[in-house]
Amino acid sequence: MADQNQNQQKAENRQNAPQQDMNQLMKVRREKLAGLQAEGKDPFVITTYDQQYHAPEIKEHFEEMEGSEVSIAGRMMSKRVMGKASFCNVQDRFGNIQVYAAKDSLGDEPYKAFKKMDIGDIVGVKGTVFRTKMGEISVHASEITLLSKNLVPLPEKFHGLQDTDVRYRQRYLDLIMNQEVRDTFMKRSQIISEIRRFLDDRGFMEVETPMLVSNAGGAAARPFETHYNALDEDVKLRISLELYLKRLIVGGMERVYEIGRVFRNEGVDTRHNPEFTLMELYQAYTDYNGMMELTESMFRHLANKVCGSARITYQGTEIDMESPFRRLSMIDAVKEYAGVDFSGIRTDEEAKAVAKEKGIEFENHHKRGDIINLFFDAYCEEKMIQPTFIIDHPVEISPLTKRKPDDPSLVERFELYIYGREMCNAYSELNDPIDQRERFKAQDALSEAGDEEAQHTDEDFLHAMEIGMPPTGGIGYGIDRLVMLLTDSAAIRDVLLFPTMKSIKE
Repeated sequence: MADQNQNQQKAENRQNAPQQDMNQLMKVRREKLAGLQAEGKDPFVITTYDQQYHAPEIKEHFEEMEGSEVSIAGRMMSKRVMGKASFCNVQDRFGNIQVYAAKDSLGDEPYKAFKKMDIGDIVGVKGTVFRTKMGEISVHASEITLLSKNLVPLPEKFHGLQDTDVRYRQRYLDLIMNQEVRDTFMKRSQIISEIRRFLDDRGFMEVETPMLVSNAGGAAARPFETHYNALDEDVKLRISLELYLKRLIVGGMERVYEIGRVFRNEGVDTRHNPEFTLMELYQAYTDYNGMMELTESMFRHLANKVCGSARITYQGTEIDMESPFRRLSMIDAVKEYAGVDFSGIRTDEEAKAVAKEKGIEFENHHKRGDIINLFFDAYCEEKMIQPTFIIDHPVEISPLTKRKPDDPSLVERFELYIYGREMCNAYSELNDPIDQRERFKAQDALSEAGDEEAQHTDEDFLHAMEIGMPPTGGIGYGIDRLVMLLTDSAAIRDVLLFPTMKSIKE
């Protein structure tokens, strides 16, 4: 029994050792900080540093910069102390560079201070650009300044930071330890900048509309609700940008877009986050064909600018955005992939019968158009690997869209699919206020029947439409999915700096 207790104690000691080691390291670092502060060398009192260059600039322009004096700043990521001369690696926003620290160049006391610095400390370095005997471009330091003291050691460099839960919760560590993560978010910024440049060149104006709304419309989604104390009113977080942007079209702005957060009280998975970035744009005097041209041109432009080619690789699959995008009606897609031709199925009863036959689950209130959409989701969506516009949706699933003149059961709408994922959703916008009111009534009825994602009548929006809205094309893009595609990221959390996570109970 004694041996068993001893073995158990040894196992517990081994398990607790890493935490004990970490506590000791943190204690030592705090003692170092206290020593610096006692000597009047508190790094936290420093307010600025003249960071003249970043690492890639020095490496890319070495031929011109060799022998030049430079000033850099960043986080010390590695360190090798070798008597009177040492090396460290300093990582900045864009990359990293080696620093050579010698006692002869720094002086006795500054070199001693450097040797006491820890991996994770933030430093400023002044020195001369040179190339070592091993051929590595470096900075020969003449001065090293401690700008911020690291008090919690970084993850061990060899193993890196692999735990995805820690990476998402502590994104700051993820950005420090993983260069590819920094690259992803720099690309995200570039993508949004290029979108703005593309639309600005086409005469669009960027605008901002309310996030707190009394009627969260424009999409089929369950909203978050809150209370506005000052007005003593219940309000919702917006689920789309549509209805306010259309008001601006009524006001004569003609070409508007907004890039902003929207909020949907739904699940979390690899493609969904409750708050995400949506871009919607509206252009007067065009239709969904105009939106298809704009979308295809913009995706091709972004791929070329961000990836260097319109033929990219996503998760091991080549995606061709150089060739013209395929156009396929939803009914033809269901016919091609499910073997069911809804052009010959005209009633709700017939549609439900074939759904039962094929094992497609539906609800009592679903109509023929809803059934077609369910078939598409079940049989077609995942097959849309290369860029494909799915056009001409059923009217039942498109309450804000203009009907096709030659078939009122369908609307002028498209969704773009790439790698089996919806990338955007576009309409020839409904501008008939009488028809719009009837469709809102149908949505109200669905809501009363228990559909929490149904839209509601928006009287102010209807009033705006009665003032007169020109023929308009409109579209919404999920920016996060677009960033996933162009950065070869598997999950939406990989392109959100701070994804939604369940709180950790203390």
